[in-house]
Amino acid sequence: MLSDLKRIIDQISRDRGFDRKLLIGAIEEAVQSAAKKKLGSRREIEVRYNEEYGEVEVFQFRTVVEEVTDEQTEIDLAAAQVLDPEVQLGDELGEKMDNIADLGRIAAQSAKQVIIHKMKDAERDVIYEMFQDRIGEVVSGIVQRFERGNMIVNLGRTDAVLPKDQQIPKRSFKQGDRVRAYLVDVRRGTKDAQLLLSRTHDQFLVKLFEMEVPEIAEGIVKIMGVSRDPGFRAKIAVSSTETDVDPVGACVGMKGSRVQNVVQELQGERVDIVPWSPDPAKYAYNALAPAQVNMVLVDEDAKSLLVIVPNDQLSLAIGRQGQNVRLAAKLLGWRIDVKSEQRYANLEDPGYQSLLALSGVEEALADQLFSRNILSTAMLANAAIEDLTVLRAIGDEQAVYLIQAARKSLDMDPDAPIEMKRVDDEGEQEIEQEVDTMTEGEGHPVSAQASEDTSETTSEDSVVEDGDESDQQK
Repeated sequence: MLSDLKRIIDQISRDRGFDRKLLIGAIEEAVQSAAKKKLGSRREIEVRYNEEYGEVEVFQFRTVVEEVTDEQTEIDLAAAQVLDPEVQLGDELGEKMDNIADLGRIAAQSAKQVIIHKMKDAERDVIYEMFQDRIGEVVSGIVQRFERGNMIVNLGRTDAVLPKDQQIPKRSFKQGDRVRAYLVDVRRGTKDAQLLLSRTHDQFLVKLFEMEVPEIAEGIVKIMGVSRDPGFRAKIAVSSTETDVDPVGACVGMKGSRVQNVVQELQGERVDIVPWSPDPAKYAYNALAPAQVNMVLVDEDAKSLLVIVPNDQLSLAIGRQGQNVRLAAKLLGWRIDVKSEQRYANLEDPGYQSLLALSGVEEALADQLFSRNILSTAMLANAAIEDLTVLRAIGDEQAVYLIQAARKSLDMDPDAPIEMKRVDDEGEQEIEQEVDTMTEGEGHPVSAQASEDTSETTSEDSVVEDGDESDQQK
């Protein structure tokens, strides 16, 4: 049974990288467990591996007594003296067992389970020691399977898990694909996968650039900051320790080859490479690219920036769902507030500020009021309901509320009647009265009059045009 044990121990230790002593200890424990199951749990069993002969030796120890009451723990003096003539009563006598090859099926199965368990524990320890120094590196493997959305990746020696929330959204791999990921953590003493991977980590992008750009690996170009919206867009700030090396150009590469390799690995994630600057205003100017920036106001105490952009650049500076400004703010570590030139000019207007002071009026609503020439709280207090309801998302009730709020701020009577519609031109009122009067009579004269008016107008226009033509000819 154990004739080839030494060769097996040497081979497993060499192939798996196990400590030989650890493997021998596992075998000794397994045989001891099997022997107790076969011979009795109360027996005092000791198992030793004989390195010289490459075999496992099993010894049982029993107390020497005059009369045996328990065969598993006691041996009579006469039988003991056969084994050792010098033995005396009360001695612990060790006896080598020669029939360990016949431990029985159940005992052998138990020994097998103990050995497997110990080998798995040893395997985890070996993997932990192997990968703990590789935390923070990019590893490559093959997709084995998926479990509840988590990707199991075979790294050769062991499997690693790429959790669902660490995978790039809307980007899929299938079984058998090769995948690269960032090694986040190595966990010890767990039955699940020990290695935790990520493809959404900011450092994954950093490591990819280090692999693609020799200047970064050599320390000439440094990555000063990274912000990502995994799968969609990322920003990376770079600087150079040498004046003759362009950090952005080094990362882009010839015809964009270097950055394209990174984008391809990230499955189409757009990467903006911006120059780093110690000046927050200049840094923000670079980080908000491709949008143009007119002015940056810095509040160092609050670590916030007010960025003014041209009116037609506002949506570009903010980005889809605020993505561009959000990534720029994360890159700087400062709060960034982007405003258009028009809104910034409005903020300097006292009337605009008076509107913002009202409850329920925010900048977006104040901008809409300004667009309707309601330029102050006083003008809002005298506005008609229809002046406000033409604005988006304002109903009659909110219009009344805003007008009353404006009146309260000016110490006016908020319950005074509010006009539904304002007609400022007296001529328009006369036309409306005239139309009402004409509508009360017959319909035909009105139509005829309109026809006559139209014809007269047409003829006058023709004269003007002819006159113009004659002047041109002259």
